[in-house]
Amino acid sequence: MRGPLGAIIGKYPSSDGNTQTDGIIRHNRKCRDVVFLILFIAFWVAMIVNSSIGFNQGDPLRLTYGLDYKGNVCGDKHADPGLRELELRYWVNPNQVYESGLKNGQFKLADARSICLLDCPIPSEDSLNWVCDYPEGDIHLSMNDWIDRNYDYFEYLTPDMRNSSLQLQGPCYPVIFPSVNVFWSCQIIVRASNMSLRHWQQMGGVNINEDIIIDKSIHKTINSRSAVLKRYVADIGKAWPVLIVCGAIVPLFLSVIWLLMIRHFVAGMTWITVIFFNVLIISVTIFYYLKAGWIGNDAISPVIGESDPYYHVSAREQNHLRAVSVLMTIVMGIAILSSLAIVRRILMATSVLKVAAKVIGEVQALIIFPVIPYTILLIVYMFWFSAAFHLFSSGQIVQNDCKSKYCAYDLASKQVSCGHCGYSIHYTPHIAIAILFHLFGCYWATQFFIACSSTVIAGSVASYYWARGEISPEIPFLPVFSSMKRLMRYSLGSVAIGSLVVSFVESVRYILEFFRRKLKVSNTTPESSIGKVGFHSSQCCRGCIDWTVKSVNRNAYIMIAIMGKGFFRASSIATGLIMNNILRIGRVNVIGDVILFLGKLCVSLSSAVFAFLMLDAHKYRSAHNKISSPLFPVLVCWWLGYVVATLFFAVVEMSIDTIILSFCQDSEEHQGNAQYAPPLLMETLNDQNEMQRLTQGSS
Repeated sequence: MRGPLGAIIGKYPSSDGNTQTDGIIRHNRKCRDVVFLILFIAFWVAMIVNSSIGFNQGDPLRLTYGLDYKGNVCGDKHADPGLRELELRYWVNPNQVYESGLKNGQFKLADARSICLLDCPIPSEDSLNWVCDYPEGDIHLSMNDWIDRNYDYFEYLTPDMRNSSLQLQGPCYPVIFPSVNVFWSCQIIVRASNMSLRHWQQMGGVNINEDIIIDKSIHKTINSRSAVLKRYVADIGKAWPVLIVCGAIVPLFLSVIWLLMIRHFVAGMTWITVIFFNVLIISVTIFYYLKAGWIGNDAISPVIGESDPYYHVSAREQNHLRAVSVLMTIVMGIAILSSLAIVRRILMATSVLKVAAKVIGEVQALIIFPVIPYTILLIVYMFWFSAAFHLFSSGQIVQNDCKSKYCAYDLASKQVSCGHCGYSIHYTPHIAIAILFHLFGCYWATQFFIACSSTVIAGSVASYYWARGEISPEIPFLPVFSSMKRLMRYSLGSVAIGSLVVSFVESVRYILEFFRRKLKVSNTTPESSIGKVGFHSSQCCRGCIDWTVKSVNRNAYIMIAIMGKGFFRASSIATGLIMNNILRIGRVNVIGDVILFLGKLCVSLSSAVFAFLMLDAHKYRSAHNKISSPLFPVLVCWWLGYVVATLFFAVVEMSIDTIILSFCQDSEEHQGNAQYAPPLLMETLNDQNEMQRLTQGSS
């Protein structure tokens, strides 16, 4: 049996009759769960090593731009030759593109000859334009001269070179079809220029296929799953100013404003939070509808720059936005109905928030303390995102192993060579593992710093609770920093294991969800009614387990801050206290958590709205910084906003939970009559009418 908690963290007579005089929070602690702290440090050493692999092998340019016939990344100024500003990939041989689109063909578009250009070529109205290979060998032109001549040096070719070009073997290739810039690849439009085609035929050129397959082959490559994923990751990199403003500065500002309003305007904050939440979720849903093209004329377009208004190019990104729009519509409906359902409980939430407001007023350093973990997380995220871009783009550029029948003129060797294959980026299995390791590391680090912040806040609030009345002058001048000192010295290992448990459970849940979706796609969902019930209820159970683990961890951090116990022992104590008083505190605590959750969503949804507005600027809609879709940058800003809000809202959340847990222990040690509880809390929990609502529910 554990001894009275008050004898540990308060200064009043203990069960043996002796008065405790060693301070408010027990200081005779020792380091706990050191093994897990060592594990966390070792994990981050491995994270640094893992990231160094990405920095050495990765090139973020690969996420956006394609490869040319030499294996260079378009736009790479360090390539040979230098390709600075030559960012568009263009397939020069339409017959190769045609063959790559045949259903039973062995030839792939990755092996078709491609070159990097400044803009997509268009046919001439009165002559024949050419796109020639990079100048080298007997072609004495600089790259700048080659660009100024619109990539055309056909007039400088020898007779052998000209004859080779008429066989579509280079070094020059005719521009027969118009093309348009679609995500930095020239999408060929199968609409041959009659004048250019006539000139080509008059010169004795070989037959050129004019089939829609050419269009479809390039479209299929541009919209492949891997290409879309790369563009999504690249979008995050291009929108880094948006991430800083909407993912860091905006939620910081809004979170501080929310805390100040809780401190000075608590009576109306629950209503403001609920109303503001509904307005924001409707706004975000409308923005998704706009970008999906279902409202107005502001839909995203895969075309970069000007294009033929009568030519429509579709992309997976727009389909994804439409799917998210439907999902947001469902979420919006559920959210609005849920908000209406909790209206009758808002007064109860207000009473609980008043207690937290009182604590914030007494321990004012709590308002600014979250800036410390916020700054640390900001630095960690900057490193993590940079490493993530390089990891996603890591791999080796290797020449494909193909059985090509096509030949091409080599300016360096001055002869036609056959069997030339294209280049592609080879990803080894260890890169996928490294990316998953990197993602897990981000989530663990996030949970770790949130847990550290929560523990410090819990220690500060516990000082406030157990030092009421005659011993209140002995509260440290800066209880926050005293709590930080205890955490750094004794409890980092306990926080590390707690955050690891949450991260592991979440990871397992995502893995199970992935397999569930795979089973759903493969139509292996159980057909019997019992099987369907079990299949769908398992998802609900996973969500409940996740919520339970997070709740237990949060209460464990409180007991760690107060008692200095290890994580598992603290979890056991906290769980026992809650179970013994579940009818007394359960619904009050839950409704308070709901309001705080809505507050976090308000901050994160505001980040998403501001992200939509910033991404609507011309900078991100055209030219070099054009993003393929606002989907990922908005989601990342949404997530970052939620993390920042979690750090700041923990001040209120942990204040409520710490005071309630302390109240439970206080009541146990004093035969159900808490001696140290603030009057506001006693009024909330002990009022007979409130107790009736807790046990029976409102009619």
